[in-house]
Amino acid sequence: MITHISIRDFAIIEELEVDFHKGLNIITGETGAGKSIIIEAMNMALGGRADKTYVRTGAEKAVIQMVASQMNEESVLTREISSEGKNLCKINGEIVTLAQLNEYCRKITDVHGQYAHQSLLNPDNHIKLVDAYEKESITSTKKRVAQLYEDFQEAGKRLSSLISETRENRRKKDFMEYELNEINQANLVPGEDNLLEEQLIYLRNKERIYQNLEIAYGIARSDSRSALEVLSDIQKTLKPISELSRDAANLEDEFTDIYYRVEDLCSKLRDAKDKIVFSDQDLREISERDDFLENIKRKYGMSIEEILDYAQKIEKDLLTIENMDSEIESLNVEKARIEEMLQEECARLSHLRKTSARSLEEKITQELVDLNFQDAKLNIKVLKMPKYTSDGVDSVEFLIRTNKGSDLKPLSKIASGGEMSRIMLAFKSVIGDYDGIPTMVFDEIDSGISGATASVVGKKLMEISQKHQVISITHLPQIAAFGDHHYRIIKTSDDHMTYTTIKPLSDKEKVEEIARLLSGINISDTTVKSARELIELAGKI
Repeated sequence: MITHISIRDFAIIEELEVDFHKGLNIITGETGAGKSIIIEAMNMALGGRADKTYVRTGAEKAVIQMVASQMNEESVLTREISSEGKNLCKINGEIVTLAQLNEYCRKITDVHGQYAHQSLLNPDNHIKLVDAYEKESITSTKKRVAQLYEDFQEAGKRLSSLISETRENRRKKDFMEYELNEINQANLVPGEDNLLEEQLIYLRNKERIYQNLEIAYGIARSDSRSALEVLSDIQKTLKPISELSRDAANLEDEFTDIYYRVEDLCSKLRDAKDKIVFSDQDLREISERDDFLENIKRKYGMSIEEILDYAQKIEKDLLTIENMDSEIESLNVEKARIEEMLQEECARLSHLRKTSARSLEEKITQELVDLNFQDAKLNIKVLKMPKYTSDGVDSVEFLIRTNKGSDLKPLSKIASGGEMSRIMLAFKSVIGDYDGIPTMVFDEIDSGISGATASVVGKKLMEISQKHQVISITHLPQIAAFGDHHYRIIKTSDDHMTYTTIKPLSDKEKVEEIARLLSGINISDTTVKSARELIELAGKI
């Protein structure tokens, strides 16, 4: 709902502020006073086309601010147009693009008249209105279609991804098989490289090891005063006195033990020395194996253990590639199954939409007849699209003709602003509760009508205003009488400029204004009485 609008330096408006209220807000004024300028300013604040010619002569910029509330949340919309043509849009003080402002405001207000800011002119909204009109029968089917469409899209994405992955993997397959074959032929053993390194150290130092073992053995068992002979002499020297001294006895026992241990070690020295066999072939073979392992580790940038893990991964990947064809086939079957169900639900939804469209056509056509469109015809086209969407396979557009013999045209092709306003009124009378737009603005709605038709228009505006805020400009007293709140546009001039202001009217002033609409400048007691009668008939007194 629009609660407040502030306009500064816009066209002939120097400064204007006005509060709007729930119900039917009627704006009247003399011809040329600037009634439509206010609607133009509102339309611009709602994201309409900016035009620097609207900047008041001598001013740097025009500024329009609008306060709107929706779902208990209040928003401040600001639009600035400079005399140089620069355009600034804000929502709650934050700068936004014109497209963002326009999109935001489409949920707040429909402006009907010669302006384009109205949701009914957008064919994208027509399918929503048809669905909302028979929502009790359509909603559940529509939800199933949306879910199946999501499942269908997901299956398609998975299938495309798998096919793409399969193509890529098949390009890699030969290389993967080559790597696996190379690793398998290497006959790698965990820890083999460390063991070979130890063996190489041993083989490369075998001669030195042998020489030192030979020397050690010679020292231990040399014919000329070997270590064993020395130990034997010490033991023999201690033995005669072992019975005379406890210390000597203990020493004699220890040297005897050392003698036998050294003798055993000498045997081991001999065995170690004798086992050494000098073989260039062993050294060459182990060196070659070690070089091979180092090369394969450098190639893969891994340890032997990591290379073996990598080989297992390749085996799994190759197995997956082999199984991808069957997985693709399964996914194709699944996608076809989902599409079959989606097709059935879409057909059911299309049937429900066509039923809803026919009922909606009849009701809106009757409303058009009531609004003096005797030869009007509405056609709601429900056509099948080539692709599925979350809304099914239908496109919906409202086509209309207002004169006998003319062709059906889209709503946006109706030229007359007043005619458009009344057509939109007919639509809103039927679907106003379904489109979710809280505020409706009607300009020139009384163009080309009078008398009984005007009373019908006023009554319909009043009926709509019971659930929506309605702001309507009119020059007909039969319509103005139905207003809950009445405003008068006043134009004044001085020696230099012309000014437009707006004034909320009291109940007494409302009667006087409707009397003015009835008789013009000269207001008599009779016209005042007639004005009161109109208001009474409208149920507003």
